Amino acid sequence: MIALIQRVTSASVTVDQQCISSIDEGILLLLGVEKADTPAITKRMAERVCRYRIFEDTSGKMNLSLLNIQGSLLVVSQFTLPADTTRGSRPSFTPAASPELGYALYQEFIKQSHVLIPNVQEGQFGADMKVQLTNDGPVTFWLQQN
Repeated sequence: MIALIQRVTSASVTVDQQCISSIDEGILLLLGVEKADTPAITKRMAERVCRYRIFEDTSGKMNLSLLNIQGSLLVVSQFTLPADTTRGSRPSFTPAASPELGYALYQEFIKQSHVLIPNVQEGQFGADMKVQLTNDGPVTFWLQQN
């Protein structure tokens, strides 16, 4: 499982010219599900994302997590993240999970995140989404869980 997390001051998702979700301070998460991913991997990734310390404390150091700041999480499915880009000029999506597994684990990720933090928003799985964000920093991290 791959999570590209971005610390944001705001983010939103639009589908068919309608805003379907938005957050203020928090994390915009692009979530890629791989073939070998399981519910256990999904649970661990949700815990890592919600506890990942990327927000500044009073000393200006990244010591605070979403839990600490009571921030929001916007989860967007991103099937292109697991792509194999090691060769050629066209990505291979062989490592990506099937749409059925991807959807199931995407929903499981959202469920597990809700256990940890109250404000979890989501994109629309499989839709053509327009994602807007104001990256704070910019601060962006790539997390991988096997």
